[in-house]
Amino acid sequence: MSGSTYGNIFKITTWGESHGSAIGVVVDGCPAGLSLCEEDIQKFLDRRKPGSSQFTTQRKESDSVEILSGVFEGKTTGTPISLLVKNTSQRSSDYSDIASYYRPGHADYTFDMKYGFRDYRGGGRSSGRETIGRVAAGAIASKLLAELGITVTAYTEAIGPIRINPEHFNIEEARSNQTGMPDAEASAKAEVYLKECIEKLDSAGGVVSCIVKNLPAGIGEPVFDKLDANLGKAIMSIGAVKAFEVGDGIKVASTNGSLNNDSFCMTQGKIAKKTNHAGGILGGISDGSDVIIKAYFKPTPSIFQEQETVNKNGEDIKINIKGRHDPIVVTRAVVVVEAMTAITILDSLLQNMTSRLDGIKNFYRS
Repeated sequence: MSGSTYGNIFKITTWGESHGSAIGVVVDGCPAGLSLCEEDIQKFLDRRKPGSSQFTTQRKESDSVEILSGVFEGKTTGTPISLLVKNTSQRSSDYSDIASYYRPGHADYTFDMKYGFRDYRGGGRSSGRETIGRVAAGAIASKLLAELGITVTAYTEAIGPIRINPEHFNIEEARSNQTGMPDAEASAKAEVYLKECIEKLDSAGGVVSCIVKNLPAGIGEPVFDKLDANLGKAIMSIGAVKAFEVGDGIKVASTNGSLNNDSFCMTQGKIAKKTNHAGGILGGISDGSDVIIKAYFKPTPSIFQEQETVNKNGEDIKINIKGRHDPIVVTRAVVVVEAMTAITILDSLLQNMTSRLDGIKNFYRS
């Protein structure tokens, strides 16, 4: 299987399956000298671990991370950083039935068509547990970005029909409630909605927004490696994401140039923009304003209602899925979006160091 590695300079390779003995990531290209300990990574993993609320799978996993290499005396050495999280609460018997049929909305059928074989225990590599490696690597990227004063912050913008009110925005609220919404009133309504979904044996979709602050202008490439194109690939590679937006996103298709263009102005002696419809990216390159992106997640496909499908013998059947499943992906995916954004931004920053001769001269002659 190819395609488990992402990045060019800051490069990550995730490994492991949902019901294997462990899962993890190898991070290559992290500069030496970054202070790093397991707690730095654990606080990110704690934001996505299961069993943390009534709206997540009740699979009980501590998701405790171990640093196996690349760190010595509390600092990165510049060599590959290997991170491991053991699986301790597998119940593979819950998935024994699905070896013979294809679950609606899952990758069961497509995996069989590609490989002629699949790990049906919890979805194998298609499981949401694969994102553990992404989040662990994202924790490292976020800490390195913080050294440069750059922050990456994701939150839940919508759950089903419930959207946040920007006037009520409070990121601390998002970090303390069960929905990840930075709006207490919207969060309360979303909880009621999710409880209704659970009672109906159904699931819900939603939207995650992410903001990158203090990213300098000039980051990204103008053609195939546009910053927004790379962010799009990173976010769309997360399971259950079906759409991606930058700035005003699809709204730009129904507006006019006179309204959509962001006028430039001078602010405190620096070039700035009066608005940010572009979401901080012009021509694939950052413009110095906040980078704003959104990820749209489909409802969790594992629902407990009776569903119609086909088995491997080509027979039409009806099924009732067993197991422990999230009624919504979004609440645990917030930190995954944050992690993949941080990894992409950091990789783009490192690539940018060779873009200008004067920058190379300043680096080697300083």
